[in-house]
Formats: sequence, structure tokens, C-alpha cells
Amino acid sequence: MSEKLITINTVNLINNCPECFSTKGLQLTFKQRFIETIFYKSITQEVSTEMNCVVCHTEIYPARWTDDIERIYNYQMKAFQPKKSSKKYKSLFWILFTVLVLSLAAVITFLVYNYL
Repeated sequence: MSEKLITINTVNLINNCPECFSTKGLQLTFKQRFIETIFYKSITQEVSTEMNCVVCHTEIYPARWTDDIERIYNYQMKAFQPKKSSKKYKSLFWILFTVLVLSLAAVITFLVYNYL
């Protein structure tokens, strides 16, 4: 099973970076958890965010946020529309499911014809 975060949206912010004070470098990135196994692929509703400054190459943690950054973050969280959670079954799942159903049908048919 592999889990990874896929980037859904990146928003450029006009706020001052708390590290280098640049107004052109803050980016807020929204990511959703993606799970892949041998049987299925799934996108979950779990959303994570990270804020980086592309000018000073620093990750900005919530402890360093100013009130302005926090207001913009809350606004962007309300405006963000995550992808709908979904689960797509792979071919191996459908093959095993079909074999199981056909085997069960064969056993039931055998029992019905031999014991009635």
C-alpha cells in the first residue's frame, strides 16, 4: 500500500513573508491524500496545507503566521474545493471477485443437485 499527498491547488499570496518580508513569494499549497493498493486506488477527504516562501525557500509554519496571513489562510480554506473522495477498483479485484462469486455459485449448485 502506498500513500502520498497529491497537490490539488497552489495559491500565490500577497502577504509579507515573516522571514524575508517579501510580498511576492508566499504560496499556499493544498494537498489531498491518495492511497493505492493492489486492489484499488482511492482519494480521501483528508486535506493538508503547507505554506512556503519561494523567495527565501522557507516553509512557514503556523507559529510564525501573522494575523493577516491567518485571515487569508482561513479565507482560502473556505474557498478551497477538494476533489470528491472516490475509490476505483483495479482489474485484480474484479477478477478475484468474479472467481469467488462463480465458485460460490458452483458450490451451491453442486449441493442443491446432490442433496435434493
